[in-house]
Amino acid sequence: MGDVVSSHLDEDRREMITARTREWMKEFSQVYEQQYAVALFNSVRFEIEGGGGTQSQLLHRKDPLAGCTIFSGSLFQYLEENRKWRNRFVFVPKDYTINLYESKAAHERGLHPKLTINCAGYKALTSMEEYMELINKSLPVGSNPFIKCATGFPLILWHPYARHHYFCVMTEKEQKKWHAVLQDCVRDSNNGLPENCTVKTPAFTDAVRLHRQARGQYGTWDMMCGTPPQILANLVMETLHPDIRNMIVPRLKGKMQQRQKNWMLISDAVYKQVLTQTTGQYEALVEACEAQRGPLDARLRTDMDQIITSKEHVSSKIRALVLPKAEQILRTNIQPYINSILEALMDPTSRGFAEVRDVFFREMVEISKNSLNGGGKEKMGENMERLSMLAFHPVKMQSCYEKVEELNLEGLQQRFDVSSPSVFISRAQILMREQMDNAVYTFEQLLNQSLEAQGDSDMCKLTQRCQDRVLKKYDYDSSTVRKKFFREALLQIIIPYMLQQLAPSCSPELPRFKELIFEDFSRFLLIENMFEEVVLQSVSKDIMMAVKEAAVQRRHNLYRDSIILTNSDPNLHLLGENPQVDWATKFGGDEPEGSVSSADEGRGFGRRRKQVVSMIQLDGVPLPYESCLEVPGVELIPEEDAESKEEENEEDQLGKAEDLSPKSPDSVNEIRDLINPVVEVAVPVSKEQSEVTNKTEATTEPSPPVF
Repeated sequence: MGDVVSSHLDEDRREMITARTREWMKEFSQVYEQQYAVALFNSVRFEIEGGGGTQSQLLHRKDPLAGCTIFSGSLFQYLEENRKWRNRFVFVPKDYTINLYESKAAHERGLHPKLTINCAGYKALTSMEEYMELINKSLPVGSNPFIKCATGFPLILWHPYARHHYFCVMTEKEQKKWHAVLQDCVRDSNNGLPENCTVKTPAFTDAVRLHRQARGQYGTWDMMCGTPPQILANLVMETLHPDIRNMIVPRLKGKMQQRQKNWMLISDAVYKQVLTQTTGQYEALVEACEAQRGPLDARLRTDMDQIITSKEHVSSKIRALVLPKAEQILRTNIQPYINSILEALMDPTSRGFAEVRDVFFREMVEISKNSLNGGGKEKMGENMERLSMLAFHPVKMQSCYEKVEELNLEGLQQRFDVSSPSVFISRAQILMREQMDNAVYTFEQLLNQSLEAQGDSDMCKLTQRCQDRVLKKYDYDSSTVRKKFFREALLQIIIPYMLQQLAPSCSPELPRFKELIFEDFSRFLLIENMFEEVVLQSVSKDIMMAVKEAAVQRRHNLYRDSIILTNSDPNLHLLGENPQVDWATKFGGDEPEGSVSSADEGRGFGRRRKQVVSMIQLDGVPLPYESCLEVPGVELIPEEDAESKEEENEEDQLGKAEDLSPKSPDSVNEIRDLINPVVEVAVPVSKEQSEVTNKTEATTEPSPPVF
């Protein structure tokens, strides 16, 4: 396979790719340096003038996944080099990368993983039909898949440029569980821009947006995924990939399926080369800008009043030019559609946040039941440990995420150049996870405070009281977060459209306004940014009014803006400074099994960390195929022209292995089963027993706790 890559990506082509990437990064660097100074100005101004939104009612956990991992389990992976399926042990740490090991023992010994997958930009698929539909966009191969899946339940990670990864499990139930885990890995990896970086993050996002607009690309972009170097690599590949394909694909030989395989290998090699360059050059760019931050910051603090005065003067001149044209576009092309867009956003998003509330409430019910039924402190500790990781449990949160996935902007996408609703779906899901964790963390702190003050003599009453307080605060914060999300989503849809409509008439006029800016302030005041601010101001009033009117409708469960709960619980935020409660130690008296010391934190082996999603598996029962044997009976996965007899043999042999299949994490839809799961485990029987009963006996025991 490597020969295919090297033969088509010779030295000359690699040099061409390097030159194109370097040229592209040079153009981007100029825009980023400009936007860095503007972002620094905005950050310092905000710091001096103050401001901010409504104070949240719920507490925020500083490091929710400290000492935790997400998941570990076993599934089958397709190895392209020998076209075989092998069992792999999967370990997902708190950074949501997917690490594949030969066996669980290899992971526990601290060996390096066979493969590490960063899921940024990927899509998690569960059918070959869906996969073929996507790959046919790059090089059509028809409807017949070129990979024979070992079972009927595939799991595929697809990327438009990078290598694809193929997995499978034995049952539909396992497939749903694994799909939830993979989707969470993709979701978290895509969310790679830290919001607490008040200079670098806005500088980068504005630079990307302006760089795309300079090429006539104004709408939303699906590949704003991952860390800045990954996003930059996606930008380069957006123009480079079609050129490379047109250059290489006609020269590929063999059957169509083989040509598609070869092209995917070449595409992955190109993407890796581009990503290596964007990583190094972006790091050098940020380092150079950060070196200038000190002098720029000092100048801003000295001349802030004069800079603000100059900006307001120039903005008023731009406003006089832009507003009449913007208002005309707003009246005729936008206002008639604002309510339709808002309605399309609000219904699924509100259902998703309502489901978050319901899932949290159901967990509270289980904890209360434990108290009423005399479950004891140890059981209470286990329930609270599980609750603490509820927001990061992809299986339990799946029902919430699915509500938002119903978001559909069909009919509006083409008008406003929205490539797909995935940008808004991912953002809403991240916000839902944050709100769930805030609710859980607030409940933990309130309950712990009540227990220290009143003891645990009436646990059920204390739990109920804390639950009611948290739900009220969740309702208020949920409303605030959703309204902010709706406003930002409307701006993301409308502003690019307005800029595109205004560009032909306004862009030629903008350069003359540069003469009004003092040279000393020119680094902090850019005409392009002020033009966009004027356009934003022109539409903000209509958007605010639309969201405000929607808040009055009871079906959306939004608080009106006139309802303010500021300082309604002044002592609560003092609890946010307290350390996270160790419930296993508090109720159990011993160090919890999943705890991890600071010395063990950096190691991937040794004492077992607390795991958010645990395997439903009884201790002492070994995982099947733990030595990483091949899937029983699958010697070689045949191609499309293989004989049907070989396929039948494979199916027979896989059927025999089905009962030994490795099991995955928890259920998707049955949350009650997740809390108290029941697992049937096949126990070996003697020959005499099998002759008498001819059946497999089963033992039923509770699984290890699901954290």
